Amino acid sequence: MTESPDGSERVPSRDRRRFPGISSRSYEHPADRSALVALRKLSGFDTVFKTLSGLLPERSLRLLFLSDSVRVGEQQFAHLNDMLRDACHILDLEKVPPMYVNQDPQPNAMCIGLDEPIIVVTTGLVELLDEEEMRAVIGHEVGHALSGHAVYRTVLLFLTNLALKVAWIPLGNVAIMAIVTALREWFRKSELSADRAGLLVGQDLEASMRGLMKLAGGNHLHQMNVDAFLKQAEEYESGGDLRDSVLKILNVLPRSHPFTTVRAAELKKWAASRDYQRIMDGHYPRRDEDKDASVSDSFKDSATHYADTVRNSKDPLMGLVRDIAGGAGDLGGKLRDTVFRGGSRPGGSGPAGGKGSGGANGSDGSGSAEK
Repeated sequence: MTESPDGSERVPSRDRRRFPGISSRSYEHPADRSALVALRKLSGFDTVFKTLSGLLPERSLRLLFLSDSVRVGEQQFAHLNDMLRDACHILDLEKVPPMYVNQDPQPNAMCIGLDEPIIVVTTGLVELLDEEEMRAVIGHEVGHALSGHAVYRTVLLFLTNLALKVAWIPLGNVAIMAIVTALREWFRKSELSADRAGLLVGQDLEASMRGLMKLAGGNHLHQMNVDAFLKQAEEYESGGDLRDSVLKILNVLPRSHPFTTVRAAELKKWAASRDYQRIMDGHYPRRDEDKDASVSDSFKDSATHYADTVRNSKDPLMGLVRDIAGGAGDLGGKLRDTVFRGGSRPGGSGPAGGKGSGGANGSDGSGSAEK
C-alpha cells in the first residue's frame, strides 16, 4: 500500500483517506454508542464476558471454520485479503482479524468471537457483490471488530440457542427471551454503526447503496433503481395506520438486522450529515480518548436521537405518541379514527372521514402517505 502526500491511501482508481487512531465512537449510532460507552466503563466487563468462553461455542466455531471453510490469505481469495488489510489500514485496526469464506448460497457476513474476532463471509455474498460493494461489506465487518460488537454478537447467538433449548421451561424461556429481545434492539442499532464504518472504508456511497439493494433484490442491478429503493423506505415509514405500525414492530422484533431499505435510508442520511463530513475532514474522536468518554453525555445523545425520531417520524404510531406528549384533547377520537380509517366506525355506517378524521400523520384517509 502506498500513500499520497496528504496521507490518503492510494488504490488503483482513486485516493481514499485514512483515519489514524479513529475511535469507533465517531461512527457509532447514538443508541449503540451509549450502550458501549457504559459497558466500557464497567470495570472488568470484558473479563466477565470472556469467562463465558467455556460455555459459549466459540472454540467449536473457530475449529469448524478452520476445518470446513476457506481461510482468506495471500494464497486463497487474495482479492478479499487485500480488501481486508485495506479496511484495517483505513480504520487503523492494528491486528487484522482472520477471515473465512464459507460455502453457503445465502448472502451473509458476520463478525463473532470473544477473545479475538473472526469474520466470515458466504460464497453467496462473494458471488453477489462487485469489488467496491464487497469493500463496503468488509469495512462493515471490520467496524464491528473495532467497536467490540463481536463479543455481544457471540453472546446473542448463544442466548438465542439457549432459549430454544429451554423453551419447555415457561419462566426460564421468558427471562432469556427478554434479554435476547433487548440485545436484538441494541444489535440492530450496531448494524447501522457498522454500515457507517463500511462507508468510511469504501468512501463510495453509491457502492454501499448498491450492495444493500442487491441484498434485498439479488444480482439484477439493471432491473433496480436506488432512488426507487429509497422511496420504499419512505413509504414503509409513513404508510398505513396504527395496525400497520404494530405489525412493523412485530416483524422487526425477531430480527438482528434492520430492514434493508431502512438501512439504506439511514446510511444516506448519515452520509449527508455534518458528522460524516467532519470525519472525512480529519476531525473525529481518537481511540486514546475513549476512557474519558462521558456516559451521561452518551445517554443524552441517545435520548436526543430517540426524541428526534419520534418528533420527525411519519409513522402513525409515532404521531400518536406526539399527541400524547402534547396532551391532545380528543385523544380517544384520534385513536379511533386512526385505527378505523378507511373503514366503518363501530356503531356507524359512515367512513372515517368527518370531524377529527385522518391519521396521526395527517394523511387523507386513504391508508397511504406516499410522497
